[in-house]
Amino acid sequence: MNQISNSFKHISKHIEPNSRVLDLGCGTGSLLDMLKKKKNIQGYGIEIQFNHILSCIEKGISVFQTDINEGLAEISDNAYDYVILSQTIQQVKNPKLVLSEMLRVGKQGIVLFPNFAYWKIRLQLLFGQTPKTKTLPYSWDNTPNIRVVTVIEFKKLCDKLNISIVKELNPDSTIMPNFLLPNLFYKKGMYIIEKKK
Repeated sequence: MNQISNSFKHISKHIEPNSRVLDLGCGTGSLLDMLKKKKNIQGYGIEIQFNHILSCIEKGISVFQTDINEGLAEISDNAYDYVILSQTIQQVKNPKLVLSEMLRVGKQGIVLFPNFAYWKIRLQLLFGQTPKTKTLPYSWDNTPNIRVVTVIEFKKLCDKLNISIVKELNPDSTIMPNFLLPNLFYKKGMYIIEKKK
């Protein structure tokens, strides 16, 4: 099973059937396509790249072409049951705005990101190498990532924005418990979030 489908499987576990789902930075629409087939969701995507939008349309996915860095003003409050931000937060210009907007338009958010504090990445940095892993497959000169996100820093940001972490997950391990040194041992952080009551 590849890294992407493994992540999709973990996201799918937390989506109730027949839900309304918005995927921010939906790429080619593969996650929404899977959720439509397995969970009978009403799925919508937001994507900026035209070639990805064409792929979504070919799959029958409703998609809007817009930049999530500019907010989601065209979407009303609580329009969705879930808003997904998968492998995207490290690529946005204003993560505070994106997180706030996703919890304005959705009842719950699901955020998945590569953990830049993972031990293999630290080891590569120690030896003077630019980190490159299955989770971070890009070279320094062609990476779309503009931010370095870690599990600890994401939690701090949620606290600062008055966001509750409903669940913290380690989507890449069945051996390492979720609570054991996540900043060091999680390849990716996965969080179910919502606004604090």
